[in-house]
Amino acid sequence: MRYCYLLAFSIAVFFANIGSSSAQLRYAIAPTGEWGFHTGVSQYFGDINPKGKFNSAKLALGTYYQKTIRNYFGLNFAFNYVRLGATDERSSDLYYKTRNLSFNTNVWEFSFRALFNFRKFIPGVPGYRFTPYAGLGIGLFAYNPFAYIGGTKYNLRPLGTEGQNVPGSEKKPYSLVQGCFPFTFGLKWNIYKHINLFTEVSYRFTTAKYLDDVSGTYAGADKFLDANGNPRFPAYYLQDRSYVYGTPVGTAGKQRGNGKTDSYLTWQFGISFGFSSYKCPSPY
Repeated sequence: MRYCYLLAFSIAVFFANIGSSSAQLRYAIAPTGEWGFHTGVSQYFGDINPKGKFNSAKLALGTYYQKTIRNYFGLNFAFNYVRLGATDERSSDLYYKTRNLSFNTNVWEFSFRALFNFRKFIPGVPGYRFTPYAGLGIGLFAYNPFAYIGGTKYNLRPLGTEGQNVPGSEKKPYSLVQGCFPFTFGLKWNIYKHINLFTEVSYRFTTAKYLDDVSGTYAGADKFLDANGNPRFPAYYLQDRSYVYGTPVGTAGKQRGNGKTDSYLTWQFGISFGFSSYKCPSPY
């Protein structure tokens, strides 16, 4: 009889522990959102990097707030500062090297993304502290391409390097505010309580053809002369920089860019701080 009591007691303790563990998971702290910071590198792709090489990495950094929905989904609002640039000098193609164009720009980007965790992510709960994630979004960014002559910086848009400022030209100055569509893939780890580390790659398709101030055809050097027939500085020397290698190649109507939209990518590492509540999280 003593053994029956002992067996009954053991079974009761066993089921009590199961119930306790189940309740602990059921009523665990549920994540409601997070605020994070990240920094890393950027890479531009476009007319001055037509083969998509990773050869001009620059600084990228930003911050975001994310609203968490049922452990799997997040609505992410982000601000990013990105530097972009490229130069034909680094090209192995003789044509592009002779073209000798270059640009740099600062990008100020606001974006909204919908993110999906591939695994349930609950900070502080063993087994739920890591997840890969992916997302799609939409955003706006401001930019202003510039280049240098003799170490002096010149903004390129006001110069109309493809004839945008020529009277009677069908080419109009391009907008310095454009849209972007970020596609993201990342990994996130909960390392301590509500502190997370993450790394992510985000590629932006954009609506910008002149992110690099290059897209169409040469206007012709004669379009950049003053009333006396003298070169207008600095526009004359920035619309066609092939003169460095000899006779300029930029005759009117000759292709200067590929006419396609430009894009850029960031690879960043960051830290985030989670917000949570004690409500019962969804099992889904």
